[in-house]
Amino acid sequence: MEIDKKDEKIIRVLKEHGDYTSRQISKETSLPLTTVHHRIKKLKEKGIIKKYTIELDHKKIGKNIAAYILVSVDYKLLKRRKKSQHKLAKEIKEFSEVERVDVIAGDIDIIIFARTRDIKEMDVFLLKKLQSLVGVDKTQTLIVLHEGD
Repeated sequence: MEIDKKDEKIIRVLKEHGDYTSRQISKETSLPLTTVHHRIKKLKEKGIIKKYTIELDHKKIGKNIAAYILVSVDYKLLKRRKKSQHKLAKEIKEFSEVERVDVIAGDIDIIIFARTRDIKEMDVFLLKKLQSLVGVDKTQTLIVLHEGD
């Protein structure tokens, strides 16, 4: 399904305000209410809108440390264990500290975005949880100093 300018307007508003009603989106986009309602329904049915989500203030919930973690995979070990890189990524995603996991191309195999309360909790996550998974060879952690807005 191709999206047009009207769909793009609706999507732009929803990206910033996922809690808006169809009426609020209609007002914001200057599109008729019925048009907004039907287009959102169609975008959901076609899988273009997969879900609505929230943006948290991580400091207010005590998740003060954010980091990107670069993971090198031991492919020989994975192969012996009949485990794929994608399966490993799914296992990593199960940890409560992990917000996002992506399988990537290049010298690094997987990149993780994680949040913890403090450095000690990040240390436990890295050394006791992540590095103990079968298939994780090496990790490199990049602590976020300032998050972009």
